[in-house]
Amino acid sequence: MTLKPPPLKNDCFALPAGTHWTPVDEALETLRARLRPVTGVETVVLAEALDRILATDVVAARSNPPQPNSAVDGYAMRHADIIEGPQSLPLVDGRAAAGQPFLGDLPEGYVIRILTGATLPDMVDTVILQEDVTTNGQSIAFHGPLKKGANARKAGEDVAAGDVILPAGRRLTPADLALLAATGLGQVAVRQPLRVAIVSTGDELAEPGQAARTDQIYDANRPMLIAMCQRLGFHPVDMGRAPDDRDHLRTFLDGAVAQADLILTSGGASAGDEDHMAAILNETGSMTLWRMAIKPGRPLALGLWDGTPVFGLPGNPVAAMVCTLIFARPAMGLMAGEGWHTPLRLTVPAAFSKFKKPGRREYLRARLRDGHAEVFQSEGSGRISGLSWAEGLVELPDGELNITDGTPVTFLPYAGFGL
Repeated sequence: MTLKPPPLKNDCFALPAGTHWTPVDEALETLRARLRPVTGVETVVLAEALDRILATDVVAARSNPPQPNSAVDGYAMRHADIIEGPQSLPLVDGRAAAGQPFLGDLPEGYVIRILTGATLPDMVDTVILQEDVTTNGQSIAFHGPLKKGANARKAGEDVAAGDVILPAGRRLTPADLALLAATGLGQVAVRQPLRVAIVSTGDELAEPGQAARTDQIYDANRPMLIAMCQRLGFHPVDMGRAPDDRDHLRTFLDGAVAQADLILTSGGASAGDEDHMAAILNETGSMTLWRMAIKPGRPLALGLWDGTPVFGLPGNPVAAMVCTLIFARPAMGLMAGEGWHTPLRLTVPAAFSKFKKPGRREYLRARLRDGHAEVFQSEGSGRISGLSWAEGLVELPDGELNITDGTPVTFLPYAGFGL
């Protein structure tokens, strides 16, 4: 029988007929529905709490401010003592300063010198700016009327004791630490960091900085993925490189399960003879999702190994980074206890032209210049320089799209993912 060659496919990104390609949104919804928080809880002091994820809602232990106080340097008085027009009121001896309150009672018809942050004496509710008075040291003269409560802060006007000030799942920022400290909290219950095992696969890989054969390339994915996990606030576990051998790869996965809550592998996720990651996940019935309608990143294997989620990322660094941001980032956040992360999306005019075919979600390396989205000159997944050049991704929808200069496009800044 004479063999006949298949029809020539000039578009290597065309979706094979009769094959279910999972849309990005469908894959994300499946991940969101199937994954749960897996990290434990521990209590840490504020000095160790930056970038940690709150395990419970946090309640203010103290009001802020704890007592009524002055917002300015000036003179404090009872509003009932103020009349309209020019007037003069006598000063009492002493003053009120921050940390040095006036301990006596202010007689009716008198005022007291007060400084910013000082506690207001009992029955005192209004402060006049020092710039709005004249004084001889015995009394002050000023023009009324004044609004009741002028230049005075009420107790608890920022936060009241017992208020929920931060929700469970929040990743703590420097500003959050200020709020916790101001409301009397010195420690918080947080999630333990999510442990993410990083595995590179392939005999063609050499370690960066070491001698490499002419037929080898340096492993760019593992340093990138380890750094991404660190920047995102997760704990990377460097498992090294697995050779193109299924038994060895099984051993690597078993080791990763023992040390991590989630596994990121790169390479071997397609359907070639040496693509062992996808093969062993299929053999063991662990594969849950497979062909993704995404560019770059079609060879993406999502599955379980001994109950631990595995993200079999493409070997090309560009596709590996895109798939990590789009699929693994929200999954890791959910498992870490911070909830499902949706990246920041900005609508900006395009500074490029492109005709996009229907069928797949596309992500272009991009950056903003003068409010417009520029894209990298090449869409090749092996062009690592484009990742460094870019400041984010332009997301193109699943359908057909003709983009010209000025067309509104969606820009996803790296910072919006947490990088």
